Amino acid sequence: MLITTIRNLFKTMRPHQWIKNILVYVPLVFDRKLTNIPSLIQTTTGFILFCLVASVVYIINDIADLEADRNHPKKRNRPLASGDLPISVAVVTAIVILVIVFPLAYWLAPSFALVLVCYFILNLLYSKWLKHIPIIDVFVLASFYVLRVIAGLTLIDVERFSPWLYMVTSLLALYIGLGKRRAELALLEGNANQHRRVLEGYTIPLLDQYITIVSAMTIIAYSLYTFSAPNLPENHAMMLTIPFAIYGVFRYLYLIQIKKRGGAPEEILLSDIPLQVTVVLWGLAVMVIFYIF
Repeated sequence: MLITTIRNLFKTMRPHQWIKNILVYVPLVFDRKLTNIPSLIQTTTGFILFCLVASVVYIINDIADLEADRNHPKKRNRPLASGDLPISVAVVTAIVILVIVFPLAYWLAPSFALVLVCYFILNLLYSKWLKHIPIIDVFVLASFYVLRVIAGLTLIDVERFSPWLYMVTSLLALYIGLGKRRAELALLEGNANQHRRVLEGYTIPLLDQYITIVSAMTIIAYSLYTFSAPNLPENHAMMLTIPFAIYGVFRYLYLIQIKKRGGAPEEILLSDIPLQVTVVLWGLAVMVIFYIF
């Protein structure tokens, strides 16, 4: 019984979604401090704390969306929605995590704790109100990704981080968020409003137009970053990573429109081999350009 409860609790904490928090490492990598052990330890500690707060958010969301999840073809199997995990256990776990994490975050860096609090409060506002407002909802989703990058900036002394990366992160997050809404709309079809009220404000043709605009802007912004950011190698070697970025954008578009996937972006990244290879090759190229050239 206890083991089953722990397993269901861990499932509710969604460890597979912690991959999003890797964005905390972006400042470390792009400021060329990956080999700086104190900075690496500091960022890794921040990553762990961010994962725990994100898990509390998932627990709260599952409690708030209990009835809607029970009407969802997939989410009805979640531990809370199915009744496999008592709500009281989830609530106590969330409180304990917050009581431990926020003081540790402040000890790590007061500014990091502030970002973490902002992330948590914004998630609560999103769960209660903002997720019901079309367009605003995807902008808020995108802000969660940007806050992860900002969190990484508060953990180390930054010298070379380019503001261009804020723009690229924001646009990429918008692109993913719009793809998520499209996938949900396609999956739920006529029952969309029973799961997410905000889906009443979207149509698939409208989302396709948004996705086309944002995907183009993402590619342009990343391309501009590779040859205009002041902290990059003078030989413009970062431009060699543009094809990987373009393919990644195209592949995600292919998956959400042709393969009808995209409702859970982290699951796509963990299951789609071509996308995984693209991310790995892009990452290796960045490492070689930053740390070898």
